[in-house]
Amino acid sequence: MANTNELPVIALTPGDCTGIGPEQIARILSDDRLADVARLVVVGDVRVLDMGMEHAGVKLKIERIASPKAAKWRRGTVQLVDLGNTDPAKFPLGKASAESGRLTGETLSRAIDFSKDGEVDAISFAPLNKRAMFDGGWKFPDEHKMFASLLGHKTYFSEMNVLDGQWMSRVTGHQSLREALDGIHPASITESIELVDRMMRKAGVAKPRIAVAALNPHAGEGGLFGRDEIEMIRPTVEAAAKTGIACTGPYPADTVYVRAFAGEFDSVVAMYHDQGQIATKLRGFNRGVTVTAGLETVFTTPSHGTAFDIVGQGVAKTGALESAVRLAAQLVSIKVKEAAYAN
Repeated sequence: MANTNELPVIALTPGDCTGIGPEQIARILSDDRLADVARLVVVGDVRVLDMGMEHAGVKLKIERIASPKAAKWRRGTVQLVDLGNTDPAKFPLGKASAESGRLTGETLSRAIDFSKDGEVDAISFAPLNKRAMFDGGWKFPDEHKMFASLLGHKTYFSEMNVLDGQWMSRVTGHQSLREALDGIHPASITESIELVDRMMRKAGVAKPRIAVAALNPHAGEGGLFGRDEIEMIRPTVEAAAKTGIACTGPYPADTVYVRAFAGEFDSVVAMYHDQGQIATKLRGFNRGVTVTAGLETVFTTPSHGTAFDIVGQGVAKTGALESAVRLAAQLVSIKVKEAAYAN
């Protein structure tokens, strides 16, 4: 059993209260299944957690605290920073709401404040609704850009998906495909390759084997379907490889994930969002974890969404959320070791 005092402190937020997040959180807290992984403190509204308990059919002993530094860590008791900001009774289940989105962002913002103050080591958050948050006033295309803004982060960062030991990254993210095409260039491809190599090394992979996906069908078919692979992507990959990164490509996107999941590669860098997301979600929709890579604070979340179609039924699986907490704890542990080594 791990020494509780040495475990990382992770802020757990319930996501959008109209989705499955509250019941997922209630369920994983009900039996201390992650007690040997991290010291969890819920940041949110007690009424949301009460609703989650009802949906999950569990009971929790809750202790309200003013902030994470006031937590008294003991099994069987949930530490909760009750923000008192979200009454779930005001929002119909399974329907996106701008006001619920606003409050989801507000709750995450408070968790980030605790991180900035050094009271939590990481943040794991249950599923949220990007459209609802945007409509609620958080004018970002996704939560990752919101996190970067609140942290004052100015350099490159990216969303990554982790599944079965594979770290899937991409050059462009949550934007239209037309906009994504303009965002694919040597600098962005290089940054993506370097970031996934750095993150995987931090996660314990000594020399990650990184495959870079092509942009065009059949990797351009020798220029027949476009020359991006010949003139831009391949030279960029080769230049990155000369720096010591084990990257190769470009490979046709319709086969590279088959090869990766068979064990040939440790990571695939996609050119745009759906190129990688379709493959990974088919592989393990309820198991994948999303990481906001490159920020000072560690953020993890399930790769799946709010599951409006099953909310309130008590059937939502918790595997991805549990994996998100475990990965956050792992990344924090590595970060602590790096800091100790640097000193």
